Amino acid sequence: MKSVKWAALPLLLLAACTTTGNGATGAKVPALLPWSEQIAEREAWLEKRHGMLLDMMRRHGVGMWVVVNEEFHDDPLTQFIAPPRPYAGNRDIFVFIDGGDAGLLRVALTGYSEATLARFFALPAEGRKPQEILADLVARHQPRTIALGIGGKRGVTRSLTRDSYAFLVEALGAEAEARFISAAPLIEEYLDTRLPEEWKHYQRLVELTEMVVKEAFSPEVVVPGKTTVGDVRRFLYDRLWQLGVDTWFQPDLRVQRKGMDGSTSRGFLAPAKEDVVILRGDLLHVDFGITYMGLNSDWQKMAYVLREGETDVPDGLKRALGNTLELQDALMLRASRPGRSSAEVYEQTMAEMKEKGIEAMVYSHPLGNQGHALGASIDFRSASRQEAPKTLRKGSYIAIELNTATPVPEWDGQKVFVMMEDPAYLTDEGWKFFVPRQESFYLLGHTGSSGSKGGKGVTTRGMPML
Repeated sequence: MKSVKWAALPLLLLAACTTTGNGATGAKVPALLPWSEQIAEREAWLEKRHGMLLDMMRRHGVGMWVVVNEEFHDDPLTQFIAPPRPYAGNRDIFVFIDGGDAGLLRVALTGYSEATLARFFALPAEGRKPQEILADLVARHQPRTIALGIGGKRGVTRSLTRDSYAFLVEALGAEAEARFISAAPLIEEYLDTRLPEEWKHYQRLVELTEMVVKEAFSPEVVVPGKTTVGDVRRFLYDRLWQLGVDTWFQPDLRVQRKGMDGSTSRGFLAPAKEDVVILRGDLLHVDFGITYMGLNSDWQKMAYVLREGETDVPDGLKRALGNTLELQDALMLRASRPGRSSAEVYEQTMAEMKEKGIEAMVYSHPLGNQGHALGASIDFRSASRQEAPKTLRKGSYIAIELNTATPVPEWDGQKVFVMMEDPAYLTDEGWKFFVPRQESFYLLGHTGSSGSKGGKGVTTRGMPML
């Protein structure tokens, strides 16, 4: 199970009832389930997912769907189409068949049998080769199409290895190979369909993400003139280990400073090097996510380090943050509705920003079982992609990821990027955040006191936009 660090599992129960280890916020850790309860909950979700699968297969013209998991090279789908367990068979095969009036048929060909698998799949008697069983299934049910993890544009939709493909061809023959199709459309709908039962756990995950970021951007972690970017990143890694959860990408920090040239990477402001020392007057940004119960968060927030004598954030920086909040409102509340295309939403949002004179970028992407999940992305590629724009699906989760660039008078007109990223879910009224958004910078560097605990910031409400 990839969503929990194995050696840290005993800490889950402890984490559920203790305050944060460094006292940075004083907030209680959101209650996390012990591993056994996580598995039980996810198995209940799996029952519901399998209950929806036959209709999905028929919508996408799939007669049989085959997922192959290889030892030491797990298929990224396995923990979402089978019980969330480690699979150590040399080659484990999961087969879903449209059985017509018999409904959905599920067969597992694994290196060993156990009771949980038998709850979800038929387990053929041991002694026969998997190749023979597969051939019999195809001969008996005569599926018009056999969907595989091939031909997709994302890793989770093109995950079948060359050797496993050859294994299937050898087992089923050239006539069956002619029926092979890409399972990509089916996989996308399957993974982009969120269950109501997941919601409270995902909100807990987002709350935990917020708490850890506030700890990282606190006086207990950041001491101006001493703390480096690498120190903060190492804190984030260690805190994840302490909590018994994982992350799906490397946490990044960015530092903006008056007079500093903003280097770029792939069109965005580049992450800071690990040896950069955080100074007074810096504007800090973190990009961070947590993995828990097979779900992933993605989170970007910003902090300001007060200069000596400052008690407030400069008005120009407040105005810059206000522009990003306005961009969020345009995308989430005014442009997005279920059934609209990602291209329409992007174009309406950017047209509003142009009218208001705000320099903006939007690069929002789906969230869920993957951090960069499948579904409708709302980004600068939406209107220019060769494939048809995707339709927003009610209930989907997304990372509202975007930024604005604003000249700041206090920084001699230097452009400052305010980058935000918040998980949200789609309703009939637009996207809604799982937790309230950041409407003020987290403050660091107070002098003459113990400082601002937990990222207490300065509000931007009432500040004019550019």
